[in-house]
Amino acid sequence: MTASIGAVVPRPPLPAGFVPQLVLAVLCAGYATGAALGWGSSRIALIMGDFGLSAAAFAAAFSCLYYARIRQGRFRPAWLMFGVSSAMAGIGNGIWGWYEVVLRRPLPEVSVADFFFLLFAPPAVIGLLVLARRPVSRAGWICLGLDTWLIGGSLLTISWTLALAHAAGDDESVPRVALSLAYPLLDIVLVSMVLALHFRRTAAGRSAINTAIGALVLTVLCDALFTSPLLQEQYRSGQLLDAGWFAGSVLLAYAPWVGRAEEAEEAEESGQKERGRPIAGHIGALAPYLAAGVCTLGILYNLLDGHSVDRVVLMTACTVVLALVVRQAIMLLDNISLTQELAQKENHFRSLVQGSSDVIMIAAPSGVLRYVSPAAQGVYGTDPEELVGCELAGLIHPDDLGRVLHEVRRFLSAPPGGARSIRIECRFRAGRGRRGARAGEGGYGEDGWLNVESTVNRHHNGLIFNSRDVTERVRLQAQLQHSASHDALTDLPNRALFTERVGHALGGRRAGDANAAVLFIDLDGFKAVNDTVGHAAGDELLIQAGRRLQESIRSGDSAARLGGDEFAVLLVGGAAGENRSDGAGRERRTREVADRLRVRLSEPYTAGGVEVRVAASIGVAFAEPGSTPAELMRNADLAMYRAKQAGKARVELYAPQMQAEVVRRIEMANRLRSALDDGQFTLVHQPVVELSSGRLAALSAQPRWRSAQGIVHTPAEFMQGPPDTGGRGSGQDRARTAELARWLLEATVEQAAARYEAGMGIPVTVRMSAARLTDRSMSPQLVEALLMRHGLPPGALTIEVADSDARAGMDELERRLVALRRLGVRIALDGFGSGHAAIAALRRLPVDVLKLDRGLVDGLAESPRLRAIAAGMIGIAGELGLDSTAEGVDLPEQAEVLRALGCRHAQGMAYCEPLEEERVRDALALGAFALPEEDASAIALT
Repeated sequence: MTASIGAVVPRPPLPAGFVPQLVLAVLCAGYATGAALGWGSSRIALIMGDFGLSAAAFAAAFSCLYYARIRQGRFRPAWLMFGVSSAMAGIGNGIWGWYEVVLRRPLPEVSVADFFFLLFAPPAVIGLLVLARRPVSRAGWICLGLDTWLIGGSLLTISWTLALAHAAGDDESVPRVALSLAYPLLDIVLVSMVLALHFRRTAAGRSAINTAIGALVLTVLCDALFTSPLLQEQYRSGQLLDAGWFAGSVLLAYAPWVGRAEEAEEAEESGQKERGRPIAGHIGALAPYLAAGVCTLGILYNLLDGHSVDRVVLMTACTVVLALVVRQAIMLLDNISLTQELAQKENHFRSLVQGSSDVIMIAAPSGVLRYVSPAAQGVYGTDPEELVGCELAGLIHPDDLGRVLHEVRRFLSAPPGGARSIRIECRFRAGRGRRGARAGEGGYGEDGWLNVESTVNRHHNGLIFNSRDVTERVRLQAQLQHSASHDALTDLPNRALFTERVGHALGGRRAGDANAAVLFIDLDGFKAVNDTVGHAAGDELLIQAGRRLQESIRSGDSAARLGGDEFAVLLVGGAAGENRSDGAGRERRTREVADRLRVRLSEPYTAGGVEVRVAASIGVAFAEPGSTPAELMRNADLAMYRAKQAGKARVELYAPQMQAEVVRRIEMANRLRSALDDGQFTLVHQPVVELSSGRLAALSAQPRWRSAQGIVHTPAEFMQGPPDTGGRGSGQDRARTAELARWLLEATVEQAAARYEAGMGIPVTVRMSAARLTDRSMSPQLVEALLMRHGLPPGALTIEVADSDARAGMDELERRLVALRRLGVRIALDGFGSGHAAIAALRRLPVDVLKLDRGLVDGLAESPRLRAIAAGMIGIAGELGLDSTAEGVDLPEQAEVLRALGCRHAQGMAYCEPLEEERVRDALALGAFALPEEDASAIALT
């Protein structure tokens, strides 16, 4: 069990520097132990005391110089200087060992080794200057020099009093005395620099700097012990004092590598700066006074000991006091300058705060406002003095207060190294003086509410709020969001929002319910309003229709404009009235709602100063278990399309067979596209005969589709396309129809030109819908190019305009037909007599031939009324100088009546069926057909 727990729970990792520190401690302890035990023999003691120290110093030099070579940065010169300093110590110890170990004789009183030992301190002092934080002003540099002298002078005073005075008075040679004084004086300088710069060191690389300073302090301490008269006389190489020098060199060798993880040191700096620097700053400020106190103690020691005050001590003490006075004067002047600069900055920031358009508020930890900037008068409409002392929570909208408190508490509980500020948006109470503040706005209190965006920062355990009024931005965002989800004209929800609401209705229904229904509404005849009265009137009509729709539904239902003249209604929560088990009642109630909407939308409108009428075709689809919004809206769209096909101005309920019919039409469309690619279309022509003589006067071109199975399809079968939104053909369906129309026109012109070239020239007629003629792909330039390419005279081509109602774009159709007439192409108006649309087309379009509608010809022999109408139509053609042709003349008696009424031409089964090209040429060779009264059956050509 214990083993398993140990395998699962990881042991805490050792510190990153633990192993090097352990090795360092073992080396120092081993050297100290050997020195304490005398190394076993005097010979080994001399070797370890001289060459051992030299090796340690050279190791420190190599470490510092190598680190300075591989690392670039501000501290690189410092490590170079420490490396040079250690090298001087290593050379000095090596020379000392040469005399004692190799030559086996005592060192001279003044030797080359002493020269290198003296060179140890200057590079170390320069390195310490590099490590220190550099003063930023001239006064700072002067104070740094004075602080160094204050510390050095105090150390010189106490050292001179205790030891140096005795060394200077000994009866020794001058070089020896000078050397005895040089060691401690350089050490004093080094210690002074260490103490002066310790409180000015930079925070970066703190561990490495502390280690280096500790190594130098340990070295200087050993130097001080060595220069004392008691130890100097008894010192021998390899003793315990050498362990201090050895440890100092080893520490200096390790120092550069302590702070390799710079990121960790920077984090330590940011985390410890506030905790460690204030104490260090206080001690550093007291250092000059402590130095002066040491000088005073040196003088008192001389007086109490009964000695006269030494001139060196007196002069040093005087210079220390003078340096302290000068330093105080410089600091006083510097403080005055800083005070003035601080006052200027305070005035500057006060001006910024008071002149800022943002409101700056300071809140105590209790939430009470302690300061409010003057901008509150213009932003909040409240005097800032009235806000001071108020609870901040009482000024925030109750609906936003909980969220604001949660954000503030989370911000205050975060660690100091976390986010420095947060941004909060809430509603803030506006005073009575606030411009634009409306009473009751926001639904709380008498005054209005402002939308305020605040940046919150910490301030002495409290908070600073930098706030600005963003009410206009919030209103603009709300308007943009409303515009993105609502129709710009009627302000009803658009398709996206309506689809979203349908999804919510379907997702919120209980299992088995069917209370949601979608109504798709299309305004019949709206295109005619745009073309006759104008688009502005059409927009006005749509606005009125949307208003009527919104007024006619219940509060829980939704109305939307999907685009153009298409609207939709979502009935929810019992709009159908019953559950699934009462399907008949559900359909009845929904149909009643739809009929009420249809009647309301079909009432007269006043648009553009005139009264106009449109009708409404409505499709209804009910929600079923598992239905998606797209499926429900598609089903309602199909039902609406069926309502338009069935005669318009009616209501149709969706039935599954509607989708099956759409699938069949899509399959037909796919097969038709393949047929066009595979060349399965062919062209047949039905003769157009003169009623008076039976002479063949023209040919009417008609397309046929002969499938791979041998089935022949007529245009009535393959021109039925599947509807899309709004009952209009899809983009693929329109492209297919356009491609078929181009093939029909080109094949007709090509075959007619071939007959003309064979000497059988006869006019040919091709039927084109108004939508095709106004399409971009069927331009007059295309027709002209076809005629020129195939060499067919323009007068030999007649284009029948089919479906020429106002919705086809009468203006563009008129321009296209006028251009064709200028080419010489004849224009026939198909379906004449079928209603108001043909009469309107006759009034505007350039027409050469009127073709009586098949529906008018069918009952011509039996109905006197139809004969009278036909006679009127033929008479109109005669009065206008137009040719007249009857279509669908399938019975002899129909031909007889038409001839009697004065109709000039006819085509139909009474004369001849549509013929393929070979039989067409036979008919042209024959030239005429027997009149129906002579032979009641159509002539069969062989």
